[in-house]
Amino acid sequence: MIIGVTGTNGSGKGEVAEYLTNEKNFAHFSARDFIVAEIERRGLPVNRDTMRSVSTDMRAQYGADFIMRTLYNEATAKGGDAVIESIREVPGAEFLKAHGGVLIAVDADKKIRYDRIVKRGSSTDRVDFDTFVRQEEMEMQNDDPAKQNIGKVMEMADEKFENNGSLDDLHRQVDTFLAHAQNKV
Repeated sequence: MIIGVTGTNGSGKGEVAEYLTNEKNFAHFSARDFIVAEIERRGLPVNRDTMRSVSTDMRAQYGADFIMRTLYNEATAKGGDAVIESIREVPGAEFLKAHGGVLIAVDADKKIRYDRIVKRGSSTDRVDFDTFVRQEEMEMQNDDPAKQNIGKVMEMADEKFENNGSLDDLHRQVDTFLAHAQNKV
């Protein structure tokens, strides 16, 4: 089974991927890591604006589903169950679903998500709340298929997790989803 994970910034996408990897033996493929590697190859600063511009450039240059297609191909070549973290563009989600993958969306209250990214403290998360909100608005909807449209991708999800509670609550949602998904197979 290949599971793609989408969602808002700080919602818990990484936690879902980590749980699937550490507790359910899924291989993990990260769009963020893929994009950061390209940013570093280009010698650019790693921040959210650069991530957005470089990922848009890659999708415009190599196809709107480029990131998903590349990670999906790596996942299928490895074999077994895999989770692909952080699907942000509609063509990538369409590619995943057309190839039998399952799409999960994760969301949480905006203030909770902001508090999480502050605690996480990665180089892309060092922003004030207003910047966090502005960045999210830029990423949530867009008509250009090479650009992020997280809102539309989340609408395409086969399952949606609300992550306003504890990690145990989120893990239970993942377990319930997996039990239902395995019963369908």
